[in-house]
Amino acid sequence: MAALVLAFAVGLSAPAATSAKSPPDKTAHSEVVKQRHAGDIDAKLGAKQKAAEKERKKDPQKKLPKAASTAVRSMSATAVPDAVSAATDPTTLVLYDNAGPYGYLGELYAMVTANLAGHFGQVTTQPVSSYQAGQVNDFTSTVYFGSTYYGGSIPDAIPNSFYSDVTTTTHPVIWLYDNIWNLANQTGPAQFSAAYGWDPTNSWFNFNSITSVAYKGQNLTRNSLNGGGVLGDYITDPSKVTVLASATDSTGVSVPWAVRSNNLTYIGDIPFSYVSETDRVMILSDLLFDALAPAAPDRHRAMVRLEDVSPADNPNQLINIGHWLKSQNVPFSFGVIPVYTDPNGTYNGGTPQTITLAQAPQLVNALKSLIADGGTMIMHGYTHQYTGVANPYDGVSGDDFEFYRSQCSTTQTPPYQFEAPCQNTDWVIHQGPVAEDSAAWAQGRITAGLNEFTAAGLTPPSIFEFPHYAGSATDYTVVGQNFGTRYERSLYFGGQLAGGPVDYGLMIGQFFPYPVRDVYGMTVLPENLGNYEPVVSNNNPPRLPADMIHEAQLNLAVRDGFASFFYHPSYGLSALQQTVNGIKALGYTFVSPASALAP
Repeated sequence: MAALVLAFAVGLSAPAATSAKSPPDKTAHSEVVKQRHAGDIDAKLGAKQKAAEKERKKDPQKKLPKAASTAVRSMSATAVPDAVSAATDPTTLVLYDNAGPYGYLGELYAMVTANLAGHFGQVTTQPVSSYQAGQVNDFTSTVYFGSTYYGGSIPDAIPNSFYSDVTTTTHPVIWLYDNIWNLANQTGPAQFSAAYGWDPTNSWFNFNSITSVAYKGQNLTRNSLNGGGVLGDYITDPSKVTVLASATDSTGVSVPWAVRSNNLTYIGDIPFSYVSETDRVMILSDLLFDALAPAAPDRHRAMVRLEDVSPADNPNQLINIGHWLKSQNVPFSFGVIPVYTDPNGTYNGGTPQTITLAQAPQLVNALKSLIADGGTMIMHGYTHQYTGVANPYDGVSGDDFEFYRSQCSTTQTPPYQFEAPCQNTDWVIHQGPVAEDSAAWAQGRITAGLNEFTAAGLTPPSIFEFPHYAGSATDYTVVGQNFGTRYERSLYFGGQLAGGPVDYGLMIGQFFPYPVRDVYGMTVLPENLGNYEPVVSNNNPPRLPADMIHEAQLNLAVRDGFASFFYHPSYGLSALQQTVNGIKALGYTFVSPASALAP
């Protein structure tokens, strides 16, 4: 399966038992899991962010008293960003908060920020509290993610040296969300306002529901469940401020969402909370170009991947789709499950069934035909299911998770009410690594899968895609030891940056608008539009070609960005043709994985 699209946990409906290979609607429920995998897998992260907002809401106007002992610092009021050559490898310093009861959110946000910056070059991450004077000048750009409100019972953890360096460096600095008012207070509000043209100490958070964020001619969304405020910047001198994006709330009031003055870019929101394919997170993805690769070309590429191809599939259907894509000069890829298994006979009249690639010569010929038509083969797990248990559905290849445990719950957030079998109204909840998870276990499955390709006379793939886009931190590491590239959306966990034990209770998912090198040290190809899904399934509406085409249109806001989707061959040609043609009409050029990976 592929990736998830919304920021919530999803439940999938169990397919009706049949005596043959599962019909097209089987893939419908199974793919909802990937489809609904974005910034907040099961809504727990968003709930935690809401809790963190409680302290911030006590004082929505961040006008804080200036300490009497704080000297007014001289500022480089005419500073401009250093020129960044796209031909060099830009470097990024990502600083994050880790103080206070919700300090763990800072690490999660830092990881996904670092992943985006990994598109451009080397990234260094560290808590802002460990910042050393002058570090901003050692990097092409610095990003500070202010997720902890330093005020009230939480003392300011930002070193004075960072405040000073931000206002004197000529290197680009991107500051997100909290504590910008402390920067102004440390500098002197009047001096800050004179240099930057706006006053954070007189700016207010808008806690109304934000209905849209306008950027580069596109109206992007912000989920209504997001209770976090957007800091409406109080602009004192419009000649010194460029409003990059504006947020409009439910009352029609518009406030700046992102502004730039001199070398400082400020974003008054946490763009990774409650995200979707139509979300304002695209803005940060694009603004990074200004700081790290301003000379990057404004080009728009697209990718398509055929999904969940297994030894039980219809060879002729695959061949016909491959021929059509070739006729349209559309390079593509296809994710292959090398072993299909139905251990409980769910789709085989109660009789267990397992089919390997070597046992399906006609299917292998179809795979060779896809390759001849310009397709790139991807390894999509080993069996795309876990033992004989429901994980969370029925244990059948293509339906269930392989490297991660999940269950179906009648509730989206804790306390969960798990039930089996899974119902269409349930939510799928990620629970953690499988019981036997280890480097040896993961390597065993990868080795077995690669051997199946060889046994069938096929060259093993060099790109990997996790089933349902989920694995443990250990699994991601092992995959990186066997493959140079993943093609997917991915999961990241608390503790990874800090070097401590991984906390699977703290998890954030991410999709990308362009290839990145992530914190696992691997290159990740983007899939950011989701997939065609014609029916309502597990609290998720249908996803039609028009939806993906609309998402591709919004992604035009990202320079050098991608519109990448996946498609189940069992749905036939019509919806695929509509989607491909619609994306082409927007000016996108379809490319192969190899082309996307090229410098």
